[in-house]
Amino acid sequence: MEDIFGRALLDYYHGDSSAEIITETNISDQEVLPVSYLFRNFEEMPELEQKALELCHGNVLDVGCGAGSHSLYLQNKSLEVTAIDISKGATEVASSRGVKNVQQKGLLDISNEKFDTILLLMNGSGIFESVEKTPQYLNHLKSLLNPDGQILIDSSDLQYMYDRNEDGSIWVPVAHYYGELDFVISYKGKSTEPFPWLYIHDSLLKSLVEESGLQLEIVARGEHYDYLARISF
Repeated sequence: MEDIFGRALLDYYHGDSSAEIITETNISDQEVLPVSYLFRNFEEMPELEQKALELCHGNVLDVGCGAGSHSLYLQNKSLEVTAIDISKGATEVASSRGVKNVQQKGLLDISNEKFDTILLLMNGSGIFESVEKTPQYLNHLKSLLNPDGQILIDSSDLQYMYDRNEDGSIWVPVAHYYGELDFVISYKGKSTEPFPWLYIHDSLLKSLVEESGLQLEIVARGEHYDYLARISF
């Protein structure tokens, strides 16, 4: 499968400052994402991301590192960082920008390692794909966590995207959980196949986390139904 996301990152890194990604889901219209946003520094990041980075400690696993902006910040704070991404282009860019340990891997490909902090940002729950698959990912994350470790993850409650019935409930025109979306990324006329991406409200995530033998606390909330959670033993 063509690495459309990685191509956009590489183009921007090599001088195409106008590069833009188009994102679209089954419940939303196309939105433009300037690739420059993925190269932002700490001061340009949303408050939830800043808070997550400030909470990181010890040996860090940055899941879905993209262009490496989070990893670079943590490295500059003298933390040991392992950055992973399934995109070959993303890992090339992150490495070229100075991230020391970058690997082209998915989360489930990491094993026999332990971390003090596991970081999943920019709707980190998306990688879980669906509510049904979330326990599998949580159990795997648990296996990678040191006894005093933490998982820092952000997500959003998408209820606001749907119409409401007279009784106040939301009307969802699909049979599955309302935060399970089909996502498409387009760049320079080429598009990915739709891929699953999960947004999950905090109480549901909390119940799934507790079923996995972990605990969850909400660290901060944003202005757009988003939140940052800390998961630990």
